[in-house]
Amino acid sequence: MKTHENIADLLREKASFYLDHVCEKITKEELHTPSKDGLDRVFGNSNRDPQVLRSLSQLYNHGNLGSTGYLSILPIDQGIEHSAAFSFYKNRDYLDPENIIKLAIEAGCNGVASTFGVLGLNARKYAHKIPFVVKINHNELLTYPTKYDQTLFGKVKSAWDMGAVAVGATIYFGSKESNRQLKEIAEAFEEAHSLGMATILWCYTRNDAFKTETEDYHEAADLTGQANHLGVTIQADIIKQKLPTNNFGFREIGFGKYDDVMYEALTTDHPIDLCRLQVANCYMGKIGLINSGGGSKGESDLVEAVTTAVINKRAGGTGLIMGRKAFQKPFVEGVELINAVQRVYLDDKITIA
Repeated sequence: MKTHENIADLLREKASFYLDHVCEKITKEELHTPSKDGLDRVFGNSNRDPQVLRSLSQLYNHGNLGSTGYLSILPIDQGIEHSAAFSFYKNRDYLDPENIIKLAIEAGCNGVASTFGVLGLNARKYAHKIPFVVKINHNELLTYPTKYDQTLFGKVKSAWDMGAVAVGATIYFGSKESNRQLKEIAEAFEEAHSLGMATILWCYTRNDAFKTETEDYHEAADLTGQANHLGVTIQADIIKQKLPTNNFGFREIGFGKYDDVMYEALTTDHPIDLCRLQVANCYMGKIGLINSGGGSKGESDLVEAVTTAVINKRAGGTGLIMGRKAFQKPFVEGVELINAVQRVYLDDKITIA
């Protein structure tokens, strides 16, 4: 899959729907779009320390997408978030954490994001070979009944000591613990910046009230967009978000501030327009939006991954952070899948919508 035509063939009857769409609500001219000099344009006059800029540069300039303004990050913390047996039974090689790093290197990723344990055990061997992103908090899956709370698993300084260029964290916006998480991570990000590290925030929504009898709005464009806006407010340098699957979350759950006119003014129901709203909430794209690849579904993974990449890129996003679709396959197939996604971002014929 080396050309625009091959991607179109992969998308089949949906090719024109995704590749020819033009965003008319929030136009591309209003956005800051990814580019080789993006870090200078966004952070050149910011409060980010030169060491932070160096760390961001290491991340953006590494791997197959190096110096393009786009990111391809391998995130594997599912051993905690989804339980190790469930996450790795399809490919038990990844119970050995070194194989996580090997996959990221072989696939030419910009960086690898994982836990203190995974990265710490291999820091001396690999921290200088691929940028490390240490995920500092998790929702462990052994507490019963299940709770939606992200807990710090270590200190920012420990991530710095192992040579990480960035720390990552999750906030469950909407959960009853979200205020505490927001305070914790804002303080952690301030410390990370003081040490010269970049920051990546997983901006997820969690509240049973976000799901009605007929629809789940946890991935609604308006709710996730607002989560993104809270994330950039605490100075995340990169935002990770799930691709939106619907809209009208505020309206349908009867919560927060909304106006029917705002939906008409800002977006349509086209997937690229919905993602464009997420990008707009990241300071009009100045803070990069990376979307997640989602769970593995088998034979459809390649089409889904490439489709997600096309949506993200054409919406003005900064890349993909894809884990399960890659690591729940044999090593070679995982590399091929990540490379297929990277080719979307390398194809200059796939433009901002």
